[in-house]
Amino acid sequence: MKRILTKETIKQINKKVKLAGWVDSIRSHGKIIFIDLRDISGIVQMVCSAELAKDIRPEWVIEVEGKVTKRPSKMANPKVETGGIEIAVDTLKVLSKADTLPFAIDNDGYDISEDKRMKYRYLDLRRKRLKRNIIERNRVIQYIRQYLGKQGFIEIETPILTKSTPEGARDFIVPSRLQPGKFYALPQSPQQYKQLLQIAGMEKYFQIARCLRDEDPRADRQAEHTQLDLEMSFVEQKDVMKLTEDLFIDIIKTLYPEKRIQQIPFPVLTYEKAMKQYKTDRPDLRKNKDLLAFCWVVDFPFFEKDGKKWTFTHNPFSAPKPEHMKDLLAKKNIKNILTTQYDIVLNGLEVGGGSIRNHQKDALEAVFEIIGYSKKEIKENFGHMLEAFRYGVPPHGGIAPGLDRLLSIILNEPNIREVIAFPKTGDSRDLMMGAPAEVSQAQLKELKIKLK
Repeated sequence: MKRILTKETIKQINKKVKLAGWVDSIRSHGKIIFIDLRDISGIVQMVCSAELAKDIRPEWVIEVEGKVTKRPSKMANPKVETGGIEIAVDTLKVLSKADTLPFAIDNDGYDISEDKRMKYRYLDLRRKRLKRNIIERNRVIQYIRQYLGKQGFIEIETPILTKSTPEGARDFIVPSRLQPGKFYALPQSPQQYKQLLQIAGMEKYFQIARCLRDEDPRADRQAEHTQLDLEMSFVEQKDVMKLTEDLFIDIIKTLYPEKRIQQIPFPVLTYEKAMKQYKTDRPDLRKNKDLLAFCWVVDFPFFEKDGKKWTFTHNPFSAPKPEHMKDLLAKKNIKNILTTQYDIVLNGLEVGGGSIRNHQKDALEAVFEIIGYSKKEIKENFGHMLEAFRYGVPPHGGIAPGLDRLLSIILNEPNIREVIAFPKTGDSRDLMMGAPAEVSQAQLKELKIKLK
């Protein structure tokens, strides 16, 4: 007999079925024992003889066969999908025993120390709330894939082992065994690759991308996060913003119809207005805490002072607003140059940012010169991009919404760790795996690395 999921039992009344899963709870009524069996789809009540289930304990993994029967109406549980039936168990087999869990999983878990939950994350994920979050994450990602596929986008994977280039945050670096003394970097984002894909003529690219940044400890950040990364050719700012806005509206209306978006189309604020009116470039526009208040912020300064030097505010590959291109090329009036950057904000948190990109070689070089790179440094760090820009570059732009933050807001979670299967602590430790960890002297020797 083939195993079925608990939720499928409601279609099998008066039939014999095979189920397998975890013992969620046990209730003894003398000669009869009631067991709630849990699997990925939910819970079902089973009725066993005391002899058959006498040694069974919570969280053991068992397999049962039995007949699906209707419960008497007064005994039905309308709060559970399978609450109208139960399984009269004929045979029960223990597949795996379990020690007592280090914490309860029958509540929301917010009262348990986060370090403890992370150490035993595989147990924490058995919690109904966490299981729901991971399933919802999958639903949103699958929806995005289908939506963009219908819009003509091509999903393309870009490398995880790449070159270290100065893009804002610190890189994680990976030593090369075959080229001793040289290192790969893990991508802070697929920024350069997605632009190169536009040069390759792919026109509409996306991927569910992993991004890795060696950042200082911050409460609601992760060393690795997931973003919807997309790029389009022959577009203007309004085109990328409309696509993103339509996608977000569609996700909410289709998957979360109980949620209400405060204002459609999303309000658009300039950076200057946002700072003047709300004292932040991530304004919370909610008139009621239960609403989803999206807005766009545009017209950011391209550069800002970092000590005595200029640095970019968002992305060195952004294009200036067309009316500021002359100043960029001339490298004058730098503080007044505005970029084509656009951020999407939800309930006071940035959930994505993008821009129209520089597609002219001399304009891109001007950006790097303004932030202090010599011709030699530009060639060493970005020569591959400048070389590609010699061979016909379409105007292009994109955006990269952060899926972790978007999901945490939609699912009413206090931070992004609650919607990530295996998150790290604020200082980037994996307490479950014990990472980062020391490596053996043999590994270091093979990589030609000495630690001091």
